[in-house]
Amino acid sequence: MSADALLDALDPEQRAVATALRGPVCVLAGAGTGKTRAITHRIAYGIRTGVYRPGNVLAVTFTARAAGEMRTRLRGLGASGVQARTFHAAALRQLGFFWPKVVGGAPPRILDQKAQVVAEAARRVGLSVDRVSVRDLSSEIEWAKVSLVTADDYEKAVGAIARPAPSGQDPQAVARLMTSYEQVKTERGVIDFEDVLLLLSAMLAERRDVAEEIREQYRYFVVDEYQDVSPLQQFLLDQWLGGRHELCVVGDPSQTIYSFAGATPYHLTTFATTHPGATVVRLVRDYRSTPQVVSLANRVIDATRRAGGPAPLELRAQRPDGPEVRFTAYDDDEAEATGVAHAIGRLVRSGVRPSEVAVLYRTNAQSEAFEEALATAGIAYQVRGGERFFARRDVRDALVLLRGGARSADPTVPMPETVRDILRTVGWAEEPPAARGAARERWDAMHALVGLADELAAAAADGTRTTSDGRTGATGSATLADLVAELDERAAAQHAPTVEGVTLASLHAAKGLEWDAVFLTGLSEGLLPTSLAESAAAVAEERRLLYVGVTRAREHLHLSYARSRLPGGRPNRTRSRFLADLWPDDRRPARSTSTRRPAAALDPTADEDDPRARRVVVELTRWRDEHARSVGVSPARVLTSATVALIGLHRPRTREELGRVPGVGAQTLATLGDDVLAVVARAAGSPAQG
Repeated sequence: MSADALLDALDPEQRAVATALRGPVCVLAGAGTGKTRAITHRIAYGIRTGVYRPGNVLAVTFTARAAGEMRTRLRGLGASGVQARTFHAAALRQLGFFWPKVVGGAPPRILDQKAQVVAEAARRVGLSVDRVSVRDLSSEIEWAKVSLVTADDYEKAVGAIARPAPSGQDPQAVARLMTSYEQVKTERGVIDFEDVLLLLSAMLAERRDVAEEIREQYRYFVVDEYQDVSPLQQFLLDQWLGGRHELCVVGDPSQTIYSFAGATPYHLTTFATTHPGATVVRLVRDYRSTPQVVSLANRVIDATRRAGGPAPLELRAQRPDGPEVRFTAYDDDEAEATGVAHAIGRLVRSGVRPSEVAVLYRTNAQSEAFEEALATAGIAYQVRGGERFFARRDVRDALVLLRGGARSADPTVPMPETVRDILRTVGWAEEPPAARGAARERWDAMHALVGLADELAAAAADGTRTTSDGRTGATGSATLADLVAELDERAAAQHAPTVEGVTLASLHAAKGLEWDAVFLTGLSEGLLPTSLAESAAAVAEERRLLYVGVTRAREHLHLSYARSRLPGGRPNRTRSRFLADLWPDDRRPARSTSTRRPAAALDPTADEDDPRARRVVVELTRWRDEHARSVGVSPARVLTSATVALIGLHRPRTREELGRVPGVGAQTLATLGDDVLAVVARAAGSPAQG
């Protein structure tokens, strides 16, 4: 492919990025506008035109997954040899190389977790801590270090920004803890992840020979997600540059959601001032989402401008029309989870792959209800932020078997067939197990490996296969060794293959990802924005979280909240202030419709305000809870609140009518049908009073 041919696939703004090869460049890129495409083509174009040598380019991003994806794209564009790493990975590699020369010996061991050291440091300064406070204090130490705040300056720094000290401690106590923490680390001969950046920055600032060697190696820098850079990362970047301006940064201030961890959009928003004469390009053509999703995203984030903040990028949808965004108010959390699970079931039956569906929420604690509802509905799922794919024991065992198989594989047998034969010994089969639990999770993981083998073979058959080190393989010749190499690289980058299940994730964990269908849940005051967001800046960041969530959706977008936490509880929740002027009927929220069939399908006279319906719901809920206690399961395992409400609405009189109620499966009908019908008959004959 010629250099000019590389530009043919780009829109005018992306082409402007790709051809701005020298000097400072700032790319303000909205969600879904193809920023990774633009910067990878820029690097590839620079190499094709002879402006860059691959080894002189360092592309830095914030997650190992993003770095792995960038390397994959660069290889596909013929730009192998470019270093694409996270800040920490790049710094650790350089520190490990120069440490023996500058200090002598091997670098200190890096702490996996701070908890033990923080607990010991707290004991030494007389602070009473538990597991939760140790976690919070560890996070505060990380914030201080990435913000370049020392123990001596801590009290003044947090006072200036009105940042409360964690776990009920006063700033002086936290400062003493910080000093003690550094002492404990020194005694144990260990460093933490923040020290990697601090030590390398100091080495570059103090040792001119080291700085010159690195600057000779890396002459051109690209930094993705620049709105998330911390003062420490910026300081390291300044040392790498050494006063030069061969820097391209990419970011979106509207997606700044990690301020609590020290990230700041300041360096992005002031880039043109810091680097006079910088080329500034705005990417606003949204190729990810439908006009319906893009319109809502623009309305969500435009409130930052109305509140006196900087004007956000206004996205322009490039896709054709899609379904309208759906808004649903549920009675309680359990009903919300059940309604979302049923809506997902309809999408899957319509042809949407489960792996292209996500349920997003503000905090990880909200996942449990959705896990239970999806399991009850028989829908596979994975919780993002749980155990890492390549850390699973069954995945590690499978990799050992595949690695061994690569040494003795029959070259006449297609690679995907060999993979299937090997993985059958560790739980894979053509069809998934009927039950959920560990067996299904193991099958899902093995099936993801099978799917990756199929993708690799298909790419090779199309003549597009490249190996992990950038070599182009022969057409149609993907081997088991190629798959093992791909898995090794993915494991190093924590770039897991796609597991065929619905993704459950917090809004923070969803950053950088996208799905065909997204369910934004728990959108009530106190959850989003969280009750802990007390300042205007904190509330603004919560709004940006919602914006990030909305822009994850390509086609289907559902927003919901629950009026009450528990079934039968007081409806004391209100929807999020961020949904003001966005909800279809601002006077009266839309009723839950996700799990309800049209009333005429069961009973054309059904009326949810009928006192008999309310009586049935009360009595059936009481019976359900008693039965659940007697058999030792959660009430939702017997009947969900949404199903109870539908039974109360339609008041079935026969097993056939009960079987038509959504949520009543064949097993429920066979084991509990007569009992449920008896409760309905008793309750329906006595209308509720009041």
